[in-house]
Amino acid sequence: MTETTSLPRRVRVGYGLGSVATGAFGTVPGLMLLPYLTDTLGVTALVAGLVVLLPKAWDVVLNPIAGRISDRSDHPLGPRRPFLLRAGLPLALAFALIFASPGFSNTVVETAWVLVFFLAAATAYAFFQVPYVAMPAEMTTSYLERTRLMTWRVAILASTILVAGASAPAIRDAVGGRDGYRLMGVVMAVLILAGVIGAYRGTRRAPVGRATPGPGTLRDQLRIVAEQRQFRLLLTTFVLQALATGAMLAGVDYLAGDVLERSGAATILFVCFVGPALVLTPLWAQLGSRIGKKRGYVLSSSVLLVGAVIASTAQVAPAPVVFAAVGLVGVGYAGCQVFPLAMLPDVAAVDARTSGTSRVGVFTGVWTAGETLGLAVGPGLFAVVLAVGSYRSGTTGDIVQPDSALTAITLGFSVVPAALVLLSLWWLGRYSLDAQEVDR
Repeated sequence: MTETTSLPRRVRVGYGLGSVATGAFGTVPGLMLLPYLTDTLGVTALVAGLVVLLPKAWDVVLNPIAGRISDRSDHPLGPRRPFLLRAGLPLALAFALIFASPGFSNTVVETAWVLVFFLAAATAYAFFQVPYVAMPAEMTTSYLERTRLMTWRVAILASTILVAGASAPAIRDAVGGRDGYRLMGVVMAVLILAGVIGAYRGTRRAPVGRATPGPGTLRDQLRIVAEQRQFRLLLTTFVLQALATGAMLAGVDYLAGDVLERSGAATILFVCFVGPALVLTPLWAQLGSRIGKKRGYVLSSSVLLVGAVIASTAQVAPAPVVFAAVGLVGVGYAGCQVFPLAMLPDVAAVDARTSGTSRVGVFTGVWTAGETLGLAVGPGLFAVVLAVGSYRSGTTGDIVQPDSALTAITLGFSVVPAALVLLSLWWLGRYSLDAQEVDR
C-alpha cells in the first residue's frame, strides 16, 4: 500500500464525483422503476418486483467477480481507475434505454425490454462500482483520512441523490406519460456520464496502491473473506439498512400519490429524506472522529429508526408531520452512509496487514454485492407488501386504491424499514474494530 496519509482536496473531490454516477443509478431505479412498471405499463406488483429484483440479484453474483478481476489488473493507470470509463460509459447508455421503450402493444414485450436493459445497466454498474469503492483502501493508509475521503464522497452522493431523486419525478410529471419517463431517463443518463468522467479525471493524480493480490481461486478468496468476523458484522448491518432504505425509496411515489394525495409530495418527501445529508454529513464525520465510528454509526442508525417509526402515522397525521418524520430519517441516513463506508477500508487494511496480501477488491465486491442485494430486495419486499394489500395496477392514473392498499403502502414505507434497522443494530453492537487496532 501507498504510505500517503493525507490527500489533496482536489483528489478527495475528484474521487467523490464518482458518487454522481453511483447516486443517480442507485436512487432513480429504486424510486421510479416500480411505479413505472405498475402504473404506466400495467404490470402486476409481484411481477414488477421481480423485474426490479432480478438484475440486482445478478449483481450479487457478478460483484465479487468484478472485484477479483480488478485485484489482478496490472494496468499502468492502476488496478481500479481504468474500469471507471470502461464500465461507466456503457452504464449511462443502458440506463437511458431502460425507460426508452418505443411503445409495444404487448405488456410482456414491454416488461422484457425493461428487464434486458436494466440487466445490462446492472452489469456495467458492477464493474464501475466495485473498483470505485475499492480505491480508498489503496489511496491512503490513514484511518482518519479515509473518513475525510468518505465525507466528500457521501456529501456529493447526498447532493446527487437529492438532485436526481427530486428532479426525476418532477421531469416525469412536467412532461407526462411515457415521454416523461423517456426524458427523465436521458437526463439521468447524462448525469451518470458526468460523474463517470469527473471521477476518472479527478483521480488521475491520486496515489495508486500496488499490493499483491491474494493467491488461490475466487472461491478461495470469498471463503477467506467470509471468515473475517469484523467484515461479516459490518456487512450484515449495512445490508439490512440498505434493505430498509430500498423499501422506503420504493414507497415514496406511492406514499405521496395514494396516501398523502398532495401534488408535488414525492419531491418534498425526497428532499426531506436526502436534504439533511447536505448539511449534516461533515458534522457526522466530526462527531465520529470524537466518539468513534462505531458509536457514530449506532447513533445515526437510532435516529433513522425513530424517524421511520413516526412516519407510520402517515394515514392519520397531517402531511407536515410526515415530512418532518422523513426529515428525521434523512438525518440518520446521512450518518448511516458516512460511517460504514469509512469502516470498510479499515477492515480491508487490517486484513491486508495481517495476511500480507490484498483482498480489497474481493472485500469490495462482496460489499457492493450485499448493498446491491439490499437495495434490490427492498423494492421487491415493498412490492410484496403492496400485493398483500391488494394494490391495483393499471395504465391510467384514476384507479382508486382500497384501504388495505393504503395501509400496505404506509407499513411498507415505515414499520418494515424500522424493524430492519432495529435488527441491524444487534449486529453492529458486536463489531469491535477501533482506531488503535487499525493504525497499529
